[in-house]
Amino acid sequence: MSGSSERKKAALHGKLQQLRSVTNSTAVNTASIIVDASRYIKELKERVEKKYQDVAATSQISSGDPNALPAVTVETLEKGFQINVFSEKNCPGLLVSILEAFEELGLEVLDAKVSCSDNFRLEAVSENEGQEDNIDAQVVKQAVLQAIRNWSASSYEQE
Repeated sequence: MSGSSERKKAALHGKLQQLRSVTNSTAVNTASIIVDASRYIKELKERVEKKYQDVAATSQISSGDPNALPAVTVETLEKGFQINVFSEKNCPGLLVSILEAFEELGLEVLDAKVSCSDNFRLEAVSENEGQEDNIDAQVVKQAVLQAIRNWSASSYEQE
C-alpha cells in the first residue's frame, strides 16, 4: 500500500470519527456511523421545520389581533420538556397561571427565563417529578394553553 493511499485512508477514518462524534453515534463500523448520521440529519431537519412552524404561528398571532393569546411551543427533552410562551403584550398574572399548570402536571421547573416588561416571554425547562413517561409534550402544551385561556378569561372579567 502506498503512502498516499494510507494517508487517504487515515483521513477518511478521521472524518468518520469526527462524524461519529458530532452525531453522538456509538457505532463502530462505517455503515452504522453513516446510518446514525443520516438519522441525526433527519432529526435536525424536523426540528428546523418545527421552529419555522413556531415562528410562523408566532408572527400570525403577533401581527393580528391585539387580544390574541400567547404562542406556546413544547419540545420533548431527554427527561422533561422545553416550554416557550410568547406574547407581544405584557400579561400580568400569566406566569402564576402557567406555573400552577406545571404543578398540576407534576412538572418541576429546573431552569427558566422570564420577561414580563413590554412583552411576555417564558422559556422553561421542566422535568417530570417521579412520573416516567406519563405525560407527553402535547399534554403539557394543552395544559399551558388551558392555563392561558383561564388567565385570559379572568383578566377579561377584571377589566
